[in-house]
Amino acid sequence: MTTAAAPAATFNPADPHCWTARGRPIEQAETLAAIWQAWPDLPPGASPDARMARLKARVTAMKPFNDAIAAENERERRARNFAFMDGKAARGEIADHDLAILKGRDLHGYHWNEAVTYAWGWYGAHSGSPYGPSLDARRTPEQLAAYDRGFADGGGNRDDLFDAARRGNLAALRSDNRRSDDAATIPARPLPSSWPQPGDHARPTRWSRRLIILADSDAGTAGDVLAQILARPGAAEAAIVVLGPDAGFVSGDDYAWTLPDAAPRPLTRERAEALIADTAQGEALRRLIGPRDIDDVLVALQGEHLRVLDAFAAVLPLCRSMERTRHTALLQRGHLRIWLDRGHDGAGNIGAGHIRWGKAIHGLTGKLGEFTARYAGPVAASQGRSGTRRGHLIRIEVAGGLPAMGYATSSGLPLDPEIVITNKAHLRREMAVALRAFAGATRLMHAAA
Repeated sequence: MTTAAAPAATFNPADPHCWTARGRPIEQAETLAAIWQAWPDLPPGASPDARMARLKARVTAMKPFNDAIAAENERERRARNFAFMDGKAARGEIADHDLAILKGRDLHGYHWNEAVTYAWGWYGAHSGSPYGPSLDARRTPEQLAAYDRGFADGGGNRDDLFDAARRGNLAALRSDNRRSDDAATIPARPLPSSWPQPGDHARPTRWSRRLIILADSDAGTAGDVLAQILARPGAAEAAIVVLGPDAGFVSGDDYAWTLPDAAPRPLTRERAEALIADTAQGEALRRLIGPRDIDDVLVALQGEHLRVLDAFAAVLPLCRSMERTRHTALLQRGHLRIWLDRGHDGAGNIGAGHIRWGKAIHGLTGKLGEFTARYAGPVAASQGRSGTRRGHLIRIEVAGGLPAMGYATSSGLPLDPEIVITNKAHLRREMAVALRAFAGATRLMHAAA
């Protein structure tokens, strides 16, 4: 036997409890209820004109109430902003521009918007910039007047023809004429968390001069990444470091042979703090890197793992390419593939540089230097320069759309400008490999003639 559901509570705007149940403070609830008591809904039989007149009367009665709420929100916003600036000043972290906001409040009693405009004028004059208030329609006359006062307090004189030049010369002699956040000093050894994501603009590097640091956290991710790395020719010569919550920094070669059967346990904040406080971890990382010369570093760490490595950033080598994987797991895998593609075993020459990709809807193309890789579509069984081939055809062309004939590797092996691949999903990767092979190739003299 089923029972009927209880009827929903009736919405009665004339009852203060109706508004308090919806999150209104008691003062606002009582005001709203009083308005609805004074201007209740008309009976169903009332005329449309009477209903519209009642609605307008109720809206007019609620306008002071809504204006009071907006004014209170504005007061809270100003108070929060000024409190934030006061906190920065108390900690000694405030810049000149932000300090001018507090000057506008303390010296002239400005509210937040006027104080900010005052600071723009003050800092513009202080830093040697010409007079230039914003003429945005949203700027009130009070804000424009605050800018003028700030410009004058900062040393500006609109009546002086050479005012901007004079202030510019004075600003050049000061050491505090720039905002601290605009002139932030770049650390001599940037933290790995600030490194950029991998790109194809960096030149290829021998595996023996590469370093990659992995995490063991994401349930087999370290094992998968190790397998991808070790599958590349010559990658065994790279320095591979794995960071885990138990032993900290360990060799990737040893970790590959001792992969745990169960998913690695996560690195908690408490365990991360313990690893950071352990000075032996820095020595372990230094020992794993060893005396080798490193030209290319990739950090495949996120979260607490990355925070631990930041604490030992002084151990990492300074080199030409320092990058880390970022954003979502899918993008991180893409960044890893880009970095892996830059490695080579030194058996031949590889062209460097950024590949410019064309739109796939018009037929995918890639350009590197004088070479263009173009997808020519599927090939039939009888098509191809080297006999019977099936799959998808890639053509390497030079200027004028001519096939790139007469190119050979450093070992003298001729390069075929027509390449057939069996899996179209690998089209972009195969085109990039072909472009770099041709860009690093040598054109034979008889072909050049």
